[in-house]
Amino acid sequence: MLIEDTAIKQLKHSIDSADAIVIGAGAGLSTSAGFTYSGERFREYFSDLEEKFGYHDMYSGGFYPYQNEGEKWAFWSRNIYYNRYVPTPKPVYDDLLKLVKDKNYFVITTNVDHCFQKAGFDKERLLYTQGDYGLFQCKIPCHAETYDNEDQVHRMLREQKDMKVPEELIPRCPRCGGPMEPNLRCDDTFVQDEGWYRAARRYSEFIDGCRGGKVLFLELGVGYNTPGIIKYPFWRMTRDNPDALYAILNLGQAAVPKEIADRSICIDGDIGAALQQLLQL
Repeated sequence: MLIEDTAIKQLKHSIDSADAIVIGAGAGLSTSAGFTYSGERFREYFSDLEEKFGYHDMYSGGFYPYQNEGEKWAFWSRNIYYNRYVPTPKPVYDDLLKLVKDKNYFVITTNVDHCFQKAGFDKERLLYTQGDYGLFQCKIPCHAETYDNEDQVHRMLREQKDMKVPEELIPRCPRCGGPMEPNLRCDDTFVQDEGWYRAARRYSEFIDGCRGGKVLFLELGVGYNTPGIIKYPFWRMTRDNPDALYAILNLGQAAVPKEIADRSICIDGDIGAALQQLLQL
């Protein structure tokens, strides 16, 4: 699908001429990259759970009231593995990196799938605000630390039987012995560990350093579930800096407030297709 040529050319010029680029990424970016949570991809990996529990997408599976921890972790081990540890199906993140790798950029994202780092983005220029599928935390939580889960997730995936994870593989907190959870922001028990705070400070320092000058706020696939994290701040910072430009790429949700409409680029279409066109320029 080709995006309207004028908007693509304007965006390419804005990327090339920007003093700094602040990238805000939401679920739509990973959807464009092939990490879909329903349809054929869901049925390929979760058809047995769909038949047993009756949900029809991965998002719903995360909120299902499982009867025991074994059933719960049968779902979560698959969900984490197929959305965190497998290669990204399409090169959307790789294409984005090609466009900005030589620029002064920073990424803030609500995605938890690690796609930016897998594509080679500098981890010192990333803030994962909502957590990481690759980390566990205490459910309570009894302490503010997170734990890499790759080995444990692989074992749960390999050894689950009859849609249950064996009791000895169910994650337990190393401090209190209680249940563990994926490190995802669902409520006030979300753990922001020291790594999270370091990334948040780097983002804050980056924003402080580019309050003037030609700043491009590039919003990719951000919807309205949590607009206060990326969308609304991007609008506000564009309004407050007369030299700033706001660009949004989003299929079906490319809109902008009238206060910054004259300094905005709206591209309603597939993000991956738009990035391919930008690279061809």
